Amino acid sequence: MKRPFATGLRDSLSIVIGYLPIAFSFGLAARNAGLSPRYAIAMSAFVYAGATQFMMVALLAAGTGVAAVAAAALMMNARHLFYGAALRTQLPAERIPPAPVLAFGLTDEVFATALAQFGGIPPACRARWYLGLQLGAYLAWCLGTVCGVVLGAHLDGQPAWLRDTLGAVLPALFIALLCDYVAASGRHGWPALAASLALAVAALAVLPGHLAIIVAMLGGAWLLGGTRSERAA
Repeated sequence: MKRPFATGLRDSLSIVIGYLPIAFSFGLAARNAGLSPRYAIAMSAFVYAGATQFMMVALLAAGTGVAAVAAAALMMNARHLFYGAALRTQLPAERIPPAPVLAFGLTDEVFATALAQFGGIPPACRARWYLGLQLGAYLAWCLGTVCGVVLGAHLDGQPAWLRDTLGAVLPALFIALLCDYVAASGRHGWPALAASLALAVAALAVLPGHLAIIVAMLGGAWLLGGTRSERAA
């Protein structure tokens, strides 16, 4: 593959389209919650955690301690441990750039896109392609936040219709990317997805949302891994 980094940037376009309005909404929400522009922008630049950032802003605005906010953010993002483990098997052992750099840009949408497209990318090119993919998504998130923070100074609150509309963008994007990956997984992908959804719904009855997601991920991975083992045998 020629210019894998540039190809990764190009392939991030679908994520960029979803991230810009959501990050814009975050910039507005941060300003409305009383965060200074520099703190709001720094949160997107250094935390870069999507929906978790909205939760952090709400907790900080309510007077929650920094330690409690950090602990809640770590719990909400525990699923990234499973994302990283799955991607590690698809990347060469000697990664350039190093693994910590690649790990920083890992998000739900980046993970789904990478997992769906790695099969068509030569192993030696995957790390550079993945860096381009995540850099495009990261820059879009930071740019959207800056725009939201700047324009938020001239808007009186965030319109309800805008908040409700933008709130559906990221879930819809992730679902679309997930369906592409499941479709490429063969006939066993859809049953595994259905079982994961059933596990998530059942777990939501007794667990917080972020823990229910982890339960569903473990169940889906076990089912899909089992079916692949049977095919290999």
